Formats: sequence, structure tokens, C-alpha cells
Amino acid sequence: MIKYFIFSAVLLSVSVSFAEDAAVAEVDLELGEEINEVCAGCHGEFAQGGKKGEYPRLAGLPAKYIMEQVKNFKSEKRKNMPMRPYANDRELPDEDIPSIATYISQIKLTSKMPEFDEHTTAYEKLLIAKKVFNIAKVEGDIELGKEMYVDDCKLCHGKNGKGKKGSETPPLSGQYTEYMTRQIHHFATGERWHEYAEDLFEDMEPEEIQAIMAYLSTTDD
Repeated sequence: MIKYFIFSAVLLSVSVSFAEDAAVAEVDLELGEEINEVCAGCHGEFAQGGKKGEYPRLAGLPAKYIMEQVKNFKSEKRKNMPMRPYANDRELPDEDIPSIATYISQIKLTSKMPEFDEHTTAYEKLLIAKKVFNIAKVEGDIELGKEMYVDDCKLCHGKNGKGKKGSETPPLSGQYTEYMTRQIHHFATGERWHEYAEDLFEDMEPEEIQAIMAYLSTTDD
């Protein structure tokens, strides 16, 4: 069980390849781990995010989604002041993006502590505790939120907000509610692009947004 939560040296030394825009990009997970030391200043050692959603959780998001967002930051298609010093060709050249995106996508967080046996050391428990991450429940109409999620979000973000295997669309379960609420506002105002922004967000009432957040806050328990 311990091995499930801790990255092994073997995993970090593996190199994988995948096609991106018809070009094959080499992925170096050791390089990804090194780059993550910079990202950790805001997003946490295990990409768990921080400051109650000011910095979103990145752990476990699809690698292609992370790559797309980094490129959007670099081109300023998605404007974000905290990312400017890091999302540029000098600090993060395009050829390094697949490595950090893949590394972060493979970080697995759990929502509760596992059961330990008598052989588990205090240090091992500490390492595992650092990767336990659970979204606090928020107030709101959970039943309404579930209904709205199923109608408007499930097709892309999967059952209970947990994403779809092989999809480039991020899971919503386990993400900070404050961060998601802020992104909905950005979608609604056009500050951030979303294909269905006009249909989904422009007329959404605050209590409806809160209901969706209330529902999603229950899905990672």
C-alpha cells in the first residue's frame, strides 16, 4: 500500500513519448520533477494547490490539458499575472512542457489516510499524509447542484466530476471550489474562453453556481 502513494525511483526514470501536433515529444520525468520544484512555490510539492484555491490543484489533471493551458499562458491567450514570470520561452521552453505536464498528471493524491500496519514508520506516514487532500464541503443546494451538473457538465467532465479516461477535459472533483467559482466568472465575462460559455454561464445565477460547488464538494469523499 505504501508503494501506491510514493513515487519510486523507477517511475521517475522512465521516459515516454506521445504525439503532439503531429510531432513526437520526448518526456523526461526527472526533468519534470526538477521543473516542479519551481511550480511547488505556488502549487505545492505535490501539485495540490494552495491558499484556498488561489492556486489550483494540478495533480492528476490530464497531461494534454496542462500542456494546453501552459501554452495559453505563454501566448497570453489566457492572461494570468502570477504565471508570467514562469510561462515564457526562457523559463519554460516548449520542449520542456510535455515533461512537466506528464509528471504532474501522474501525481496521485488521496482523499483520506489509509490504514497502516505496525511496520509503517512515522516517516512513511508523514510522506503519505502530505498527499492526502480533501475538499471541504460548502453550503448550497446539493440536489439542485447535482441536477445541474448532470444536465450541463457531466458529458465533458464525467460522472461525479471525476473526468473521463483518455479525455483532455479536466476532472472537477477534488478541485478547490473557490478556484472553480472564479473560473466560471471568467468564462461568463469572456476573460477566459469556454466553447459553451454563452449557453452555460452567462445567465447562471449565483445560487446555482453555489449549488454546483456544493455538489462537487461532496464528490471526492
